[in-house]
Amino acid sequence: MKVVVVYESMFGNTHLVADAIGAGLATLGDVAVVPVGRADAELLRGTDLIVVGGPTHVHGLSRASTRASAAEMADKPGADLELDADAEGPGLREWFGSVGRLEAKAAAFDTRVAGPVLVTGRASKGIAKRLARLGCELIAEPESFLVSKETHLLEAEEAHARRWGVELASSLG
Repeated sequence: MKVVVVYESMFGNTHLVADAIGAGLATLGDVAVVPVGRADAELLRGTDLIVVGGPTHVHGLSRASTRASAAEMADKPGADLELDADAEGPGLREWFGSVGRLEAKAAAFDTRVAGPVLVTGRASKGIAKRLARLGCELIAEPESFLVSKETHLLEAEEAHARRWGVELASSLG
């Protein structure tokens, strides 16, 4: 079975989560974990399961302006943030507009600040809707992984992501 985990990550949190989900999915076979900028049509061809995730910015998917703001946050003197190596590329919003039809099973996830969804928003719901519009069959409810107000992944979330990957793999039998 071919599995691709596609992620957008600004400060590395979503990247860590994507890697953990990929590790949980490893029992399915060939699992590639790739940043959104490298998830082209050739890579996705013949994919049985695609798992897509990104950070929650202003209640939903990032935009060029919110990614620029995140980069500015990391550049501030004394900032305790570092941009992910692949943060400078396109975001999921742009990727969805260019990827074309995807006929695979799929699941969506996000990273978001810990707190009520009504306050924080949740990018995973928008990701799931876009996956369905592109022809994917969703196999799980959208999942969120939490970060602190200082945008650091909470301690238990990497293990949570690995467990979720195992659950996804189990649901495919």
